[in-house]
Amino acid sequence: MILGVKRQPKRNGYPEMVIPTVNRQMKLIVQIPCLNEETTLPATVRDIPRDIPGVESVEILIIDDGCTDRTVEVARELGVDHIVQFTGNRGLGHAFAAGIAHSLALGADVIVNTDGDNQYDGANIPDLVRPILEGRADMVIGDRQTDTIAHFSPLKKLLQRLGSRVVSFLGNLDVPDVASGFRAYSREAAMRLVSCTDFDHTVDHVIQAGRKRIKTVSVPIRTNEKLRESRLFSNIVVFVAKSLAVMVRVYSSYKALTVFSAIGITVFLGGVLLGFRFVYFLFFTEHHALHVQSLILAAILMLAGFQMVLTGIIADLISVNRNIVEDISYRLRFLERATRDSDDGQVNENEMNTAPSLRKNPRSACLT
Repeated sequence: MILGVKRQPKRNGYPEMVIPTVNRQMKLIVQIPCLNEETTLPATVRDIPRDIPGVESVEILIIDDGCTDRTVEVARELGVDHIVQFTGNRGLGHAFAAGIAHSLALGADVIVNTDGDNQYDGANIPDLVRPILEGRADMVIGDRQTDTIAHFSPLKKLLQRLGSRVVSFLGNLDVPDVASGFRAYSREAAMRLVSCTDFDHTVDHVIQAGRKRIKTVSVPIRTNEKLRESRLFSNIVVFVAKSLAVMVRVYSSYKALTVFSAIGITVFLGGVLLGFRFVYFLFFTEHHALHVQSLILAAILMLAGFQMVLTGIIADLISVNRNIVEDISYRLRFLERATRDSDDGQVNENEMNTAPSLRKNPRSACLT
Protein backbone atom coordinates (compact mmCIF):
# COMPACT_ATOMS: atom_id res chain seq x y z
CA MET A 1 0.00 0.00 0.00
CA ILE A 2 1.28 3.48 -0.85
CA LEU A 3 1.98 5.39 2.36
CA GLY A 4 3.30 8.64 0.90
CA VAL A 5 5.95 10.03 -1.38
CA LYS A 6 9.61 10.85 -1.11
CA ARG A 7 11.46 13.38 -3.22
CA GLN A 8 14.52 12.36 -5.14
CA PRO A 9 17.10 15.10 -5.90
CA LYS A 10 17.84 16.27 -9.40
CA ARG A 11 19.93 13.90 -11.53
CA ASN A 12 21.69 15.01 -14.70
CA GLY A 13 19.31 17.90 -15.31
CA TYR A 14 16.12 16.00 -14.50
CA PRO A 15 13.42 17.91 -12.65
CA GLU A 16 12.65 16.70 -9.14
CA MET A 17 11.07 13.26 -9.19
CA VAL A 18 8.46 12.07 -6.73
CA ILE A 19 8.63 8.34 -6.01
CA PRO A 20 5.91 6.56 -4.03
CA THR A 21 6.87 5.22 -0.63
CA VAL A 22 5.30 1.82 -0.11
CA ASN A 23 4.97 -0.62 2.73
CA ARG A 24 6.66 -3.68 1.25
CA GLN A 25 9.59 -5.92 1.97
CA MET A 26 13.09 -5.31 0.62
CA LYS A 27 13.71 -7.98 -2.03
CA LEU A 28 17.12 -9.20 -3.19
CA ILE A 29 17.40 -11.39 -6.29
CA VAL A 30 20.61 -13.27 -7.07
CA GLN A 31 20.78 -13.98 -10.80
CA ILE A 32 23.03 -16.70 -12.22
CA PRO A 33 23.55 -16.91 -16.01
CA CYS A 34 24.24 -20.58 -16.81
CA LEU A 35 25.64 -22.52 -19.74
CA ASN A 36 25.98 -26.22 -18.86
CA GLU A 37 26.69 -25.76 -15.15
CA GLU A 38 25.12 -28.95 -13.77
CA THR A 39 28.30 -29.90 -11.85
CA THR A 40 29.12 -26.47 -10.39
CA LEU A 41 25.63 -25.03 -9.84
CA PRO A 42 24.92 -26.95 -6.58
CA ALA A 43 27.96 -25.40 -4.87
CA THR A 44 27.07 -21.95 -6.22
CA VAL A 45 23.48 -22.10 -4.97
CA ARG A 46 24.44 -23.67 -1.65
CA ASP A 47 26.77 -20.75 -0.84
CA ILE A 48 24.12 -18.07 -1.39
CA PRO A 49 22.88 -16.86 2.02
CA ARG A 50 19.13 -16.68 2.44
CA ASP A 51 19.31 -14.47 5.54
CA ILE A 52 20.95 -11.06 4.98
CA PRO A 53 20.67 -8.11 7.41
CA GLY A 54 18.44 -5.40 5.94
CA VAL A 55 16.87 -7.76 3.39
CA GLU A 56 13.56 -9.50 4.04
CA SER A 57 13.53 -11.74 0.98
CA VAL A 58 16.37 -13.42 -0.96
CA GLU A 59 15.43 -15.19 -4.20
CA ILE A 60 17.53 -16.99 -6.80
CA LEU A 61 17.06 -16.60 -10.55
CA ILE A 62 18.69 -18.96 -13.06
CA ILE A 63 19.11 -17.88 -16.70
CA ASP A 64 19.39 -20.92 -18.96
CA ASP A 65 21.53 -19.73 -21.87
CA GLY A 66 20.81 -22.74 -24.07
CA CYS A 67 22.07 -25.43 -21.67
CA THR A 68 22.29 -28.93 -23.17
CA ASP A 69 22.99 -30.76 -19.91
CA ARG A 70 20.89 -31.12 -16.71
CA THR A 71 21.44 -27.57 -15.46
CA VAL A 72 17.72 -26.73 -15.42
CA GLU A 73 16.77 -30.01 -13.74
CA VAL A 74 19.48 -29.51 -11.12
CA ALA A 75 18.26 -25.95 -10.52
CA ARG A 76 14.74 -27.20 -9.89
CA GLU A 77 16.04 -29.89 -7.54
CA LEU A 78 17.96 -27.21 -5.64
CA GLY A 79 14.75 -25.24 -5.18
CA VAL A 80 15.70 -22.06 -7.04
CA ASP A 81 12.87 -19.54 -7.15
CA HIS A 82 12.85 -18.51 -10.82
CA ILE A 83 14.16 -19.87 -14.13
CA VAL A 84 14.43 -17.98 -17.44
CA GLN A 85 15.14 -20.21 -20.44
CA PHE A 86 16.47 -19.49 -23.93
CA THR A 87 15.82 -21.92 -26.77
CA GLY A 88 19.50 -21.68 -27.75
CA ASN A 89 22.77 -20.09 -26.69
CA ARG A 90 22.61 -16.31 -27.04
CA GLY A 91 25.72 -15.23 -25.14
CA LEU A 92 26.49 -13.92 -21.67
CA GLY A 93 25.48 -10.35 -22.50
CA HIS A 94 21.96 -11.39 -23.54
CA ALA A 95 21.61 -13.75 -20.56
CA PHE A 96 22.64 -11.01 -18.15
CA ALA A 97 20.23 -8.50 -19.69
CA ALA A 98 17.37 -11.00 -19.55
CA GLY A 99 18.12 -11.64 -15.90
CA ILE A 100 18.08 -7.94 -15.06
CA ALA A 101 14.79 -7.40 -16.91
CA HIS A 102 13.17 -10.39 -15.21
CA SER A 103 14.46 -9.36 -11.78
CA LEU A 104 13.00 -5.88 -12.20
CA ALA A 105 9.70 -7.41 -13.32
CA LEU A 106 9.72 -9.51 -10.13
CA GLY A 107 10.08 -6.34 -8.05
CA ALA A 108 13.73 -6.66 -7.02
CA ASP A 109 15.15 -3.80 -4.96
CA VAL A 110 18.71 -5.13 -5.21
CA ILE A 111 20.09 -7.46 -7.89
CA VAL A 112 23.28 -9.49 -7.46
CA ASN A 113 24.94 -11.15 -10.44
CA THR A 114 27.23 -14.12 -9.94
CA ASP A 115 28.64 -16.87 -12.14
CA GLY A 116 27.40 -20.43 -12.31
CA ASP A 117 30.94 -21.87 -12.19
CA ASN A 118 31.22 -21.10 -8.46
CA GLN A 119 34.11 -18.69 -9.06
CA TYR A 120 32.85 -16.23 -6.45
CA ASP A 121 32.24 -16.93 -2.77
CA GLY A 122 28.52 -16.49 -2.14
CA ALA A 123 29.23 -15.73 1.51
CA ASN A 124 30.44 -12.29 0.33
CA ILE A 125 26.98 -11.28 -0.92
CA PRO A 126 26.10 -9.42 2.35
CA ASP A 127 29.31 -7.38 1.98
CA LEU A 128 28.49 -6.74 -1.67
CA VAL A 129 24.99 -5.37 -1.03
CA ARG A 130 25.78 -3.44 2.17
CA PRO A 131 26.84 -0.18 0.40
CA ILE A 132 23.52 -0.21 -1.50
CA LEU A 133 21.44 -0.92 1.60
CA GLU A 134 23.23 1.91 3.40
CA GLY A 135 22.60 4.30 0.51
CA ARG A 136 26.32 4.77 -0.28
CA ALA A 137 26.27 3.31 -3.79
CA ASP A 138 24.05 2.17 -6.64
CA MET A 139 26.50 -0.34 -8.14
CA VAL A 140 29.01 -2.41 -6.19
CA ILE A 141 31.76 -4.43 -7.87
CA GLY A 142 33.52 -7.29 -6.13
CA ASP A 143 37.29 -6.88 -6.19
CA ARG A 144 38.87 -10.32 -6.57
CA GLN A 145 42.31 -8.85 -5.72
CA THR A 146 43.66 -10.60 -8.81
CA ASP A 147 47.30 -10.26 -7.74
CA THR A 148 46.61 -12.82 -5.01
CA ILE A 149 44.87 -15.43 -7.20
CA ALA A 150 47.23 -18.39 -7.57
CA HIS A 151 45.93 -19.78 -10.89
CA PHE A 152 46.25 -16.41 -12.66
CA SER A 153 49.43 -16.24 -14.73
CA PRO A 154 51.72 -13.18 -14.42
CA LEU A 155 50.61 -12.07 -17.90
CA LYS A 156 46.92 -12.33 -16.97
CA LYS A 157 47.49 -10.37 -13.74
CA LEU A 158 49.31 -7.65 -15.70
CA LEU A 159 46.54 -7.45 -18.31
CA GLN A 160 43.88 -7.33 -15.57
CA ARG A 161 45.61 -4.37 -13.89
CA LEU A 162 46.22 -2.55 -17.17
CA GLY A 163 42.69 -3.17 -18.46
CA SER A 164 41.11 -2.00 -15.21
CA ARG A 165 43.13 1.21 -15.27
CA VAL A 166 42.20 1.95 -18.89
CA VAL A 167 38.49 1.30 -18.34
CA SER A 168 38.53 3.27 -15.08
CA PHE A 169 40.04 6.20 -17.00
CA LEU A 170 37.43 5.95 -19.75
CA GLY A 171 34.61 5.81 -17.18
CA ASN A 172 36.18 8.38 -14.85
CA LEU A 173 35.89 5.89 -12.00
CA ASP A 174 38.28 3.97 -9.75
CA VAL A 175 37.52 0.27 -10.27
CA PRO A 176 40.42 -2.08 -9.41
CA ASP A 177 38.80 -5.18 -10.95
CA VAL A 178 36.70 -4.23 -13.97
CA ALA A 179 36.40 -7.80 -15.26
CA SER A 180 34.72 -9.04 -12.09
CA GLY A 181 31.21 -10.35 -12.78
CA PHE A 182 30.32 -10.47 -9.07
CA ARG A 183 28.25 -7.29 -8.80
CA ALA A 184 25.30 -5.78 -7.00
CA TYR A 185 22.90 -3.26 -8.55
CA SER A 186 20.32 -1.09 -6.91
CA ARG A 187 16.96 -0.91 -8.67
CA GLU A 188 17.87 2.60 -9.85
CA ALA A 189 21.16 1.44 -11.41
CA ALA A 190 19.51 -1.61 -12.99
CA MET A 191 16.90 0.63 -14.63
CA ARG A 192 19.46 3.12 -15.94
CA LEU A 193 22.14 0.76 -17.27
CA VAL A 194 21.63 -0.97 -20.61
CA SER A 195 23.44 -3.98 -22.06
CA CYS A 196 24.62 -3.46 -25.63
CA THR A 197 26.88 -6.46 -26.22
CA ASP A 198 26.46 -10.23 -26.40
CA PHE A 199 30.04 -10.75 -25.16
CA ASP A 200 30.20 -9.36 -21.64
CA HIS A 201 28.62 -6.56 -19.62
CA THR A 202 31.49 -5.77 -17.24
CA VAL A 203 33.43 -3.21 -19.28
CA ASP A 204 30.25 -1.80 -20.79
CA HIS A 205 28.61 -1.09 -17.43
CA VAL A 206 31.66 0.51 -15.81
CA ILE A 207 31.95 3.07 -18.62
CA GLN A 208 28.19 3.65 -18.60
CA ALA A 209 28.14 4.07 -14.82
CA GLY A 210 30.87 6.68 -14.99
CA ARG A 211 29.23 8.62 -17.80
CA LYS A 212 25.78 8.46 -16.18
CA ARG A 213 27.10 9.48 -12.75
CA ILE A 214 25.97 6.23 -11.12
CA LYS A 215 27.72 5.96 -7.76
CA THR A 216 30.01 2.94 -7.96
CA VAL A 217 32.23 1.40 -5.29
CA SER A 218 34.32 -1.76 -4.99
CA VAL A 219 34.58 -4.17 -2.07
CA PRO A 220 37.14 -6.96 -1.58
CA ILE A 221 35.78 -10.48 -2.11
CA ARG A 222 37.06 -14.03 -1.98
CA THR A 223 37.18 -16.45 -4.88
CA ASN A 224 36.83 -20.22 -4.85
CA GLU A 225 39.14 -22.79 -6.36
CA LYS A 226 39.00 -22.92 -10.14
CA LEU A 227 36.70 -25.73 -11.29
CA ARG A 228 36.83 -25.32 -15.08
CA GLU A 229 38.20 -23.12 -17.86
CA SER A 230 36.27 -20.03 -18.88
CA ARG A 231 33.73 -20.49 -21.68
CA LEU A 232 33.53 -16.76 -22.33
CA PHE A 233 36.73 -16.75 -24.42
CA SER A 234 39.10 -19.39 -25.82
CA ASN A 235 42.33 -17.62 -24.89
CA ILE A 236 43.63 -14.37 -23.43
CA VAL A 237 44.23 -12.83 -26.88
CA VAL A 238 40.55 -13.25 -27.81
CA PHE A 239 39.49 -11.76 -24.46
CA VAL A 240 41.74 -8.71 -24.87
CA ALA A 241 40.62 -8.15 -28.47
CA LYS A 242 36.91 -8.35 -27.60
CA SER A 243 37.34 -6.19 -24.50
CA LEU A 244 39.16 -3.52 -26.52
CA ALA A 245 36.35 -3.55 -29.09
CA VAL A 246 33.78 -3.05 -26.32
CA MET A 247 35.84 -0.20 -24.79
CA VAL A 248 36.09 1.65 -28.09
CA ARG A 249 32.44 1.14 -29.01
CA VAL A 250 30.98 2.07 -25.63
CA TYR A 251 33.26 5.05 -25.04
CA SER A 252 32.67 6.28 -28.59
CA SER A 253 28.93 6.09 -27.94
CA TYR A 254 29.27 8.75 -25.25
CA LYS A 255 32.28 10.69 -26.56
CA ALA A 256 31.90 10.26 -30.30
CA LEU A 257 32.81 13.84 -31.21
CA THR A 258 35.91 13.75 -28.99
CA VAL A 259 37.14 10.41 -30.35
CA PHE A 260 36.59 11.10 -34.05
CA SER A 261 37.77 14.69 -33.81
CA ALA A 262 41.01 13.65 -32.12
CA ILE A 263 41.70 11.03 -34.79
CA GLY A 264 40.62 13.35 -37.61
CA ILE A 265 42.74 16.28 -36.44
CA THR A 266 45.77 13.99 -36.03
CA VAL A 267 45.39 12.66 -39.57
CA PHE A 268 44.75 16.16 -40.94
CA LEU A 269 47.89 17.54 -39.28
CA GLY A 270 49.88 14.64 -40.73
CA GLY A 271 48.71 15.74 -44.17
CA VAL A 272 49.62 19.37 -43.43
CA LEU A 273 53.16 18.39 -42.40
CA LEU A 274 53.62 16.42 -45.62
CA GLY A 275 52.29 19.40 -47.54
CA PHE A 276 54.89 21.71 -45.95
CA ARG A 277 57.53 19.13 -46.78
CA PHE A 278 56.55 19.29 -50.45
CA VAL A 279 56.56 23.10 -50.36
CA TYR A 280 60.10 23.01 -49.02
CA PHE A 281 61.27 20.81 -51.88
CA LEU A 282 59.31 22.95 -54.37
CA PHE A 283 60.91 26.28 -53.44
CA PHE A 284 64.30 25.34 -52.02
CA THR A 285 65.46 22.39 -54.11
CA GLU A 286 65.55 21.40 -57.75
CA HIS A 287 64.16 17.92 -57.19
CA HIS A 288 60.56 18.77 -56.32
CA ALA A 289 59.27 16.65 -59.20
CA LEU A 290 60.49 13.57 -57.34
CA HIS A 291 58.24 14.34 -54.37
CA VAL A 292 54.84 14.63 -56.03
CA GLN A 293 53.80 11.47 -54.15
CA SER A 294 54.11 13.41 -50.88
CA LEU A 295 51.70 16.02 -52.23
CA ILE A 296 49.17 13.34 -53.21
CA LEU A 297 49.45 11.63 -49.82
CA ALA A 298 49.11 14.98 -48.04
CA ALA A 299 45.90 15.74 -49.91
CA ILE A 300 44.49 12.30 -49.09
CA LEU A 301 45.33 12.62 -45.38
CA MET A 302 43.86 16.12 -45.12
CA LEU A 303 40.66 15.01 -46.83
CA ALA A 304 40.42 11.87 -44.66
CA GLY A 305 40.99 13.91 -41.49
CA PHE A 306 38.27 16.37 -42.45
CA GLN A 307 35.85 13.52 -43.16
CA MET A 308 36.62 11.96 -39.76
CA VAL A 309 35.69 15.19 -38.02
CA LEU A 310 32.42 15.27 -39.97
CA THR A 311 31.84 11.63 -39.00
CA GLY A 312 32.35 12.62 -35.36
CA ILE A 313 29.66 15.26 -35.66
CA ILE A 314 27.22 12.75 -37.17
CA ALA A 315 28.12 10.13 -34.53
CA ASP A 316 27.56 12.71 -31.81
CA LEU A 317 24.05 13.36 -33.14
CA ILE A 318 23.40 9.60 -33.16
CA SER A 319 24.68 9.46 -29.57
CA VAL A 320 22.02 11.99 -28.60
CA ASN A 321 19.38 9.65 -30.03
CA ARG A 322 20.82 6.77 -28.01
CA ASN A 323 20.57 8.87 -24.86
CA ILE A 324 16.94 9.58 -25.61
CA VAL A 325 16.21 5.87 -26.18
CA GLU A 326 17.93 4.98 -22.89
CA ASP A 327 15.95 7.69 -21.15
CA ILE A 328 12.68 6.32 -22.55
CA SER A 329 13.68 2.83 -21.37
CA TYR A 330 14.32 4.19 -17.87
CA ARG A 331 10.99 6.00 -17.78
CA LEU A 332 9.12 2.87 -18.88
CA ARG A 333 10.77 0.83 -16.14
CA PHE A 334 9.98 3.57 -13.63
CA LEU A 335 6.32 3.60 -14.61
CA GLU A 336 6.14 -0.21 -14.58
CA ARG A 337 7.53 -0.20 -11.07
CA ALA A 338 5.09 2.49 -9.98
CA THR A 339 2.26 0.42 -11.45
CA ARG A 340 3.29 -2.65 -9.46
CA ASP A 341 3.61 -0.62 -6.27
CA SER A 342 0.14 0.87 -6.52
CA ASP A 343 -2.85 -0.85 -4.95
CA ASP A 344 -5.13 -1.00 -7.95
CA GLY A 345 -2.46 -1.46 -10.64
CA GLN A 346 -2.85 2.12 -11.87
CA VAL A 347 -0.03 4.65 -11.93
CA ASN A 348 -0.48 7.33 -9.31
CA GLU A 349 -1.50 10.61 -10.94
CA ASN A 350 1.07 12.48 -8.84
CA GLU A 351 3.84 10.27 -10.29
CA MET A 352 2.72 10.93 -13.84
CA ASN A 353 2.80 14.67 -13.25
CA THR A 354 6.16 14.75 -11.49
CA ALA A 355 8.20 12.08 -13.30
CA PRO A 356 10.68 13.50 -15.85
CA SER A 357 8.97 14.47 -19.08
CA LEU A 358 10.44 14.84 -22.52
CA ARG A 359 7.70 17.30 -23.32
CA LYS A 360 8.68 19.63 -20.48
CA ASN A 361 12.41 19.60 -21.14
CA PRO A 362 13.56 17.74 -24.28
CA ARG A 363 17.24 18.42 -23.62
CA SER A 364 17.05 16.82 -20.19
CA ALA A 365 16.68 13.45 -21.92
CA CYS A 366 20.44 13.33 -22.44
CA LEU A 367 21.91 11.44 -19.50
CA THR A 368 25.50 12.38 -20.14
